[in-house]
Amino acid sequence: MRERFYRFMQGRYGNDQFNHFLMILSLAVMILSIFWKPQLYLVAVALLAWGYYRMFSKKVYSRAVENQKYLSIRENVLKKLRREKNLLEQRKTYHIYKCPGCGQKVRIPRGKGKVEVHCPKCGMDFIKRS
Repeated sequence: MRERFYRFMQGRYGNDQFNHFLMILSLAVMILSIFWKPQLYLVAVALLAWGYYRMFSKKVYSRAVENQKYLSIRENVLKKLRREKNLLEQRKTYHIYKCPGCGQKVRIPRGKGKVEVHCPKCGMDFIKRS
């Protein structure tokens, strides 16, 4: 039986990260359809069908291009989330202000009272509380 499946899958695309995402998304939409709107079940089935279509497709190059596009979008989103997480962690020990001249973000330590801040980009000096 296993050998038959291996022969069937020869020349087909198989599973990748985008298919994994589609399967998890379809499961989440199915669960959401139970509690919220039953019509979402059709969306979940369509996502599931799209995942299986991609898995059994013989157009390997097209599916690989779709996967690369998904991975680049995913990386951009994760990069933005990491940046926001870093800013939240820095806010514990630093104040972050924008320069009134150029809009550059300037970081100064907390608890120093009123300080004169020098913008490294435009050279403007301004006073802020830390």
